[in-house]
Amino acid sequence: MGLINKLFGTSTSSANNKEEKLLPWIPLNELAQLDFIENKSNTKTQVIFKHSTRCGISRMVMKQFVDSYSFTEKGLDLYYLDLLNYRDVSNEVGYKFQIMHESPQLIVIKNGVVLTHASHGAINDLDLSRFV
Repeated sequence: MGLINKLFGTSTSSANNKEEKLLPWIPLNELAQLDFIENKSNTKTQVIFKHSTRCGISRMVMKQFVDSYSFTEKGLDLYYLDLLNYRDVSNEVGYKFQIMHESPQLIVIKNGVVLTHASHGAINDLDLSRFV
């Protein structure tokens, strides 16, 4: 019976009991926020995570990012952009900060300019501590 429970998910495992890690996400859903982000980057690093909610790769990269994230709200501001629901905001990010759209994509902004950006698996290779 133990094997059947494992196969069909009726037993409780430590993975199911693992508490989900919550990050201090700030929803990015208005164009006006981009000016705020640019200005705020003069005093604190701003990070935008562009995520496609329909993409398995984006979901996997986001999970890895969340699992490895180790900053507090004091270190940087972390924005979450659902690019499917806020396409106009996603497009404006590219225009405003002069970067090509990719998804998933992580953008690090300081002093009004993009210090670095990465997409897909390269997101989790970034050492964000270099930009705090």
